[in-house]
Amino acid sequence: MRATIEVAGLRKRFGPTMALDGMSFTVLPGQVTGFVGPNGSGKSTTMRVILGLDAADEGTALIGGRPYASLRTPLSHVGALLDASALQPSRTARNHLLWLAHSQGLGAKRVDEVLEQVGLQSAARRRAGGFSLGMRQRLGIAAALLGDPPVLMLDEPVNGLDPEGIVWMRGFLRSLAGEGRAVLVSSHLMSELEDTAGHLVVVGKGRVIADTSVADLLTTASRGRVTLRTAARSEATSVLGHAGATTTAADGDTLVVMGLPAERVVSLLNAHAVPFSEVATHRATLEEAYMDLTRDAVEYRGAAR
Repeated sequence: MRATIEVAGLRKRFGPTMALDGMSFTVLPGQVTGFVGPNGSGKSTTMRVILGLDAADEGTALIGGRPYASLRTPLSHVGALLDASALQPSRTARNHLLWLAHSQGLGAKRVDEVLEQVGLQSAARRRAGGFSLGMRQRLGIAAALLGDPPVLMLDEPVNGLDPEGIVWMRGFLRSLAGEGRAVLVSSHLMSELEDTAGHLVVVGKGRVIADTSVADLLTTASRGRVTLRTAARSEATSVLGHAGATTTAADGDTLVVMGLPAERVVSLLNAHAVPFSEVATHRATLEEAYMDLTRDAVEYRGAAR
């Protein structure tokens, strides 16, 4: 079975709301693919369609070239965590996994293996209803791993994890991709994806806005930006503006300069005797790149104070 997720032309309407409007992308093996977008952008609906929980009005969603409904033992093809609270609270962690394993023809040995993988072996006989959110996340990931699937889909997997758990999750996701699995991770935490994902699918209003490597996206977002520190912001703005640059005030004595390379900025400031303490080529963060891409796709905004 090919370790891929292939989404093609998905359309889905809920009453008057178009949740998916031609959603198309492919998740390839051997890398973590981040799946990001504003609230209401269609991420959760897309993942539910892939897993057969919602039916699309148009288009296809395939796992290894096949629709989810055709998989006889689905956990051996795709593991998913969409809701860490979707468990019977009176069951122990081990029993929760045992009934899932039995439904797929898997034994108790595999249950103990995945409990150890996610660090829950000492809590295996505790009732899941008493688990913290972070522990439930680990239990959900253990369930996703039961069938040793080539494809994994995780929705906000670091929610509720403590700092140690977040560091563990980063390395764990990268190791799963390193084994040749296709890993799709939905998250709102751009800083985590910047350290974890190799590829990014950015969506908004039910459509794909960008489908690119994280490295290429950051390079594009950084291009042409220079950070300038100067106590003479007005003079610097005037000099650089006459040379065709656009300047934007940032924090304190910092300007962001667009349209001129750093070397040219330095030359102009020196030629006009404008004092400055630092000029550096700006490296955009994933959060900055994401905000630029999704600026026109945000449906729900808080009121400014």
